[in-house]
Amino acid sequence: MHDQPKYIPLRQSTFFADQRSARPLVAGTVARGQLHDDPLLFTGKVNGADATMFPFAIDEKVMARGQERFNIYCSPCHGRTGRGDGMVVRRGYRQPPTYHQDRLRDAPVGHFFDVMTNGFGAMPDYAAQVAPADRWAIAAYIRALQLSEHARLDDVPQGERSRLR
Repeated sequence: MHDQPKYIPLRQSTFFADQRSARPLVAGTVARGQLHDDPLLFTGKVNGADATMFPFAIDEKVMARGQERFNIYCSPCHGRTGRGDGMVVRRGYRQPPTYHQDRLRDAPVGHFFDVMTNGFGAMPDYAAQVAPADRWAIAAYIRALQLSEHARLDDVPQGERSRLR
């Protein structure tokens, strides 16, 4: 199998008259799943600035998915609570900032999506590992973590307050 006849993409070939090993794409061809025509969903930006809203409704299912993906991809560094005390940090890796500082609580939600997509500082990008919808779900879960650390009694619905006392 090592020496089998095959054509390597973008290499010269004698099979076709134009000496190419592959045929050029038909004009106007768009690969399935590659159009990415929703800039908010795929970039986290609106008119070049970090988005302040989500591209779809956030419900219980999205939050559960966000928590699951956060625990898989983010918690090794950021910790389960978002304080930046994950297991790899405890073993000497550079500590990320806590999500509970004012700078990140005030950051637009598109900032978190952009950092997951493109990386920032010591954090690598996760665009290849985490689908755009899952990055948004993680951003929603990060917002829930931030709220959990800084919630006031007024943030709790009236009917649920008695359970807290």
